[in-house]
Amino acid sequence: MKYHLFALATVFLLGACDARGGSSEAAAADRNWAICIHGGAGVVELTAEQEQAYRKSMRVALDLGRELLADGASALDTVERVVNLLEDDALFNAGRGAVYTAETTHELDASIMDGSTMACGAITGVKTIKNPISLARLVMERSKHVFLSGDGAERFADSTDVQRVENSYFDTPQRLRALQKAMGKDTKGTVGCVVLDQQGNLAAATSTGGMTAKEFGRIGDSPMIGAGCYASNSSCAVSCTGHGEQFIRHTVARDVAAQMEYGGKSLQEAVDHVLQTVLSPGDGGLIAVSKDGDLVAAQNTPGMFRARADASGLLEIKIWADE
Repeated sequence: MKYHLFALATVFLLGACDARGGSSEAAAADRNWAICIHGGAGVVELTAEQEQAYRKSMRVALDLGRELLADGASALDTVERVVNLLEDDALFNAGRGAVYTAETTHELDASIMDGSTMACGAITGVKTIKNPISLARLVMERSKHVFLSGDGAERFADSTDVQRVENSYFDTPQRLRALQKAMGKDTKGTVGCVVLDQQGNLAAATSTGGMTAKEFGRIGDSPMIGAGCYASNSSCAVSCTGHGEQFIRHTVARDVAAQMEYGGKSLQEAVDHVLQTVLSPGDGGLIAVSKDGDLVAAQNTPGMFRARADASGLLEIKIWADE
């Protein structure tokens, strides 16, 4: 039985794409790049045609990442390019497919982090930025700040060459129907990408159109470093999706990394602990890649759009908990 998504994404009941291999030197050498993407977690209801479309879109995004990494692209460039592609795809709740606020407008959030330097950038509440993840990277690289919001982020964008659009660019019939159906209901979703590149560097990126029918300038976890996005070469890169308030309360992305750094847990053990004992069933999911190239995509919801690949030939695209 297939269900309704909490505002379809935004790249189990406590299920996971189990990490492939261990963290030995041989395993790391055998998998010198790795990538995982997500397109949101929740309760999913899809026709056969819709399911095919989502799998195709995830494959296109994954193939772009695979090509970039195989050619030696950096982790940071790869996560930005892959998330750009997902932002341009109206199927997902990020960029073009951003959901409506209660005022029938669109407000977009994004964050990005470079695990090799701990540099990061984030933006929230922007309304005219075609690809929010690219503006988040510019905040990281061209400003002295980490996090810009609303009108301030828009003014910063005026000083860059980032592509701008009218807010109506984000209008889609699918999202308007979701607004009309979901007024007063709790809905969520996101897109994200985590990467280990051939140089051994990690990066993470998360982008979202927020929560359907959100009010009062609500901000979720997606633009918050440590909650919805985190990367450190000493442990892992993480991108989260789900009930943003819960991911903020528990600083989920950073918690996964901290359990590895201070608790000695493997990536799989850290993710399992967060999803099974920290978060509540139905809160959402996350994707992560370790410094050794181990990949985990897991959720405590019936479904999550997810895909992963690495240099050893791994290639998986999944939606349902029982895959």
